[in-house]
Amino acid sequence: MVHWSSPQISAGPMPEFLVKIADERGRVTEQVENGYSAGEVRDRFSQQGLLVYSVKPRSLLAGGKVNLPRRRKVKPDQFIIFNSQFLTLIRAGQPIVNALGSLAKQQRNPYFKSMLEDVRDRVKGGELLSDAFSAQGVLPKLYTTTVLAGEKSGNLEEVLTRYIQFQRLAISFKKKLQSSLVYPALLVVLIIGMLSFMFTYVIPKFGDLYNQIAAGRQLPQITLIMLGIGQFAHKYAIVVAGVVAIGIFAFLRWRKTDSGSRSIDTFRLRIPLLGGIWLKYQVALFSRTLGTLLTGGIPLVPAMETAGGSMQSRTVADSVATAAQRVREGRSLSSSLTETKRFPDLAVEMIEVGESTGALPAMLNSVAEFYEEDVENSLTAAMALIEPMLLILMGIVVVFVLLSLYMPIFTLGAGGISGG
Repeated sequence: MVHWSSPQISAGPMPEFLVKIADERGRVTEQVENGYSAGEVRDRFSQQGLLVYSVKPRSLLAGGKVNLPRRRKVKPDQFIIFNSQFLTLIRAGQPIVNALGSLAKQQRNPYFKSMLEDVRDRVKGGELLSDAFSAQGVLPKLYTTTVLAGEKSGNLEEVLTRYIQFQRLAISFKKKLQSSLVYPALLVVLIIGMLSFMFTYVIPKFGDLYNQIAAGRQLPQITLIMLGIGQFAHKYAIVVAGVVAIGIFAFLRWRKTDSGSRSIDTFRLRIPLLGGIWLKYQVALFSRTLGTLLTGGIPLVPAMETAGGSMQSRTVADSVATAAQRVREGRSLSSSLTETKRFPDLAVEMIEVGESTGALPAMLNSVAEFYEEDVENSLTAAMALIEPMLLILMGIVVVFVLLSLYMPIFTLGAGGISGG
């Protein structure tokens, strides 16, 4: 761990603070410092030309971050509305503490209200706004880092405006993707529901019918197999449902583990057609996030670390972390991304142009816009292919089941006519 010299103040025991800082090369370290207040410690390191991410009292860390009713995430739409109102109040000249207090009173969500009240109290006690938000433990690092950049540059209004625009674009794009998946998801649910009904109710009824009208006669083998499956499903439906529920629960728990999330992400990237769309979506998200942070004045390496941390793909996040390490060693961003062999060539080429022209943030936004449009078009084309495939699959299964069930009836009918 690297330590920087700081003035020694001999005035008896002072509170201890955990300080997270970055030097001019982007190396991030943490160390414990004594000081009269968080602001005094922050100013001490800032005067040495260091970027101070956070200054937190050690007693706060020992006793838990925040005493909130229940730790959970804040809804993105709710947080966007809060930031829009917060920005309006700041532009109107209202002090930050008063603005936070006013907005806390308006909240109907008890959790979010308690969180804003805690942020207000921390700011009133001398903490920076970014530190107060970071202490909540539920807000994205992108937001707290962006607010920190606004505080350091003295341009909090512009930074908040840019963050709100970024979030609105991200939420709008995400909703478009979700809406395009609604119909295929409904088809899948319909197929599962229809098959469950047929195997647990319809097929057992045919079994009872054949026991009455075809006693002593040999039924076709395919019919016997289908009736056996139906009887098993009818008899052990609750057991099967329980096993499926336990399996889903175990899968969700495993997905949250490090190995589980990596395995799932690797599998997702290898899915034909959809894997490429998922990668492009992550590239668009990374480019949009990194461009927003760089425009806000965050150095490249810390901005890459923050952008990488916001990735939903563990594979892409690992690639960004590797690239950030190479940039810290003096390599260019484009060459570092190329060596990961994960980012598309076109994206890297556009980033290289942005680096050479000194317009990297603007070029990153262009990369994001290009791949967002590409993802939307590709997903629309993929859904246009998947939807009829699901319908065809459902039709084939239904026809197969019906033929296997009605075949004995045709056979018996033909035998009856012949006998007549």
